[in-house]
Amino acid sequence: MSRWRERLDEFDDEHRHMLEGGSISQLFLGQSLSFSHPFFVGIVYAMMINLTLLLPILYEGNSNSENISETIKKWINESLIILLLCAVLGSISALSSSLVKKPPLRLEKRRRYLFPLPFIGFLLSTITIIFSTPEVWKIIGYSILIIPGPLYIQISYAPRWRMIERIDRDLDPFDGMDVTIYEDDDKDNLSEQNLDELEKAVDELD
Repeated sequence: MSRWRERLDEFDDEHRHMLEGGSISQLFLGQSLSFSHPFFVGIVYAMMINLTLLLPILYEGNSNSENISETIKKWINESLIILLLCAVLGSISALSSSLVKKPPLRLEKRRRYLFPLPFIGFLLSTITIIFSTPEVWKIIGYSILIIPGPLYIQISYAPRWRMIERIDRDLDPFDGMDVTIYEDDDKDNLSEQNLDELEKAVDELD
């Protein structure tokens, strides 16, 4: 077990809940802190985007009677640009979180707005790739597809990673922070969690 996980019991329920994060954060934080750095999380998100764009780009190349090697080369070039962009944005998020020192924002109540964006972006990007559309629509589609990952890293993951990394080094994770937790949001999340647990307990009694 990582050192920072062993120290979670030192914090109250609200802060422990905030530090553990949701399922996506827990997935990345299950790795070592070096490999779960926001830089690498940005790369993982970019790789997911690049894989989804492979089929539309192959379809476009086939429709234009392009050589398969040319189509793959085009996909690799676009993939490298997206990879570099997401990696840089992840690094910027890590740097800005160490300077601004704000607590992470949990996304339970916001995922309904954030999570559909990659699918909308993929749909729009696919349409712009397959059909002849103005370049501005391709830019919009790619932007909607790319933005959710870096945005999640910026407002939620990078601040959480910074605090956890300090805990792992036996440093005060709240040093220099005016606010250590967004209490209203976290209390609402805990209340919903406690209500779910209560309902499960009642169901078991029945």
